Amino acid sequence: MECIVKHFQELTTEELFLIYKLRVSVFVVEQQCPYQEVDDFDRQAYHVFFRDQEGLQAYLRVLPRGTVFPEVSIGRVISVHRRQGIGSQLLDKGIETARDKFGAGTILIEAQTYAKPFYERAGFIQTSDEFLEDGIPHIQMRLDIH
Repeated sequence: MECIVKHFQELTTEELFLIYKLRVSVFVVEQQCPYQEVDDFDRQAYHVFFRDQEGLQAYLRVLPRGTVFPEVSIGRVISVHRRQGIGSQLLDKGIETARDKFGAGTILIEAQTYAKPFYERAGFIQTSDEFLEDGIPHIQMRLDIH
């Protein structure tokens, strides 16, 4: 499996199509949550994904300071095959990308509440009460990189 890290401007049209197809299938269709999934933040992001002969297997985006949060952030975390370890590998690569591309010392996220243990295993800590984002329970979490 190949890990790819590209800024938006480096993505091929095929890669962008596959990313959007996967994100919409999970965040809009599977979760039955109609919202503007494709947004202007994509243009500022580094897109991190795992790909094999069958296509995209996992994806996330890393956003610079001042887009969603005052700090660097990670979002749109997806793994096609859940509970097989690829999501953890992807998150590790996202953290590395945040540090290498944006000099992140801190990463902030808005995580779906059910995924809290997944992010805690990577060192994130909850920093907010639960809130609804597009009708889905979320929490803010923070990771301080040492």
